[in-house]
Amino acid sequence: MLSAKSLFEEILDNDESFRLFCSIAASGESQGGWENGRIAALVPREQRELAPKIARHGADEDKHGRIFNALMKKRGLQPVAVPPDTDYTMLLERHGIGLAHEKLKGDQPLTVQDIVTYLAHSRVTEQRASEQMELLRKHFADHPDIGRAVRMISHDEDNHLAYCHEELLRFAYAGHGRAIQRVLRECALAEIRIYRDVSLAVMAHMGRILGWSRPRAAALAAGIHAVYAYERLAGWRRMVSLKMPERRDALGGPAAAAPEFA
Repeated sequence: MLSAKSLFEEILDNDESFRLFCSIAASGESQGGWENGRIAALVPREQRELAPKIARHGADEDKHGRIFNALMKKRGLQPVAVPPDTDYTMLLERHGIGLAHEKLKGDQPLTVQDIVTYLAHSRVTEQRASEQMELLRKHFADHPDIGRAVRMISHDEDNHLAYCHEELLRFAYAGHGRAIQRVLRECALAEIRIYRDVSLAVMAHMGRILGWSRPRAAALAAGIHAVYAYERLAGWRRMVSLKMPERRDALGGPAAAAPEFA
């Protein structure tokens, strides 16, 4: 029977599939760390109080990248090159979601609208990350090899999502509500399409490594398409709503160290 737990157990138990999974995750987290670091450095003067929180967000992402690399090292594995069709972060950037890397590589301060765009993009992608880590935490929180990493990363992703809600609401109260809703909707509709494409690509690569039968691969692909159909119809709306989080000022302090992994 196909289930999220059995599928991930199969990936976890095979060195090559686990190495690909961790390599993809580490690359995406490290890229997110760089992006947040550059945004923190370029925050406009009138929003400088946000810079430490954005930097903390980036530090968390860097930490997650180190954790995934450490999980590979623990099993004597080296990272592999990330297939371009599985690179979620770069595909989002290529489709104009978030802030362009060319802008982040420069020295010009960002605008307030840039910060609103960054927060809206993060609110959408952190929803996805929080949900994925919640699923892993449900099934693997007590796993002897990855349980501690899953719990730590899941806690961080929940913090990131809370931070995005709180800061976007602050900007909405300051008069940016319409722009926020427009960007949120654009990002959500693009993200669900890219997530579908990346999921199909990841499963295709995993299927080749693990020797899945054609009927099994087809069933997994059908499941991915079904999720996309639901998200395209109505599920995307969960990514654009805003509410004050229970975790207030979630990124208001220094990033927690992870010496057991890094």
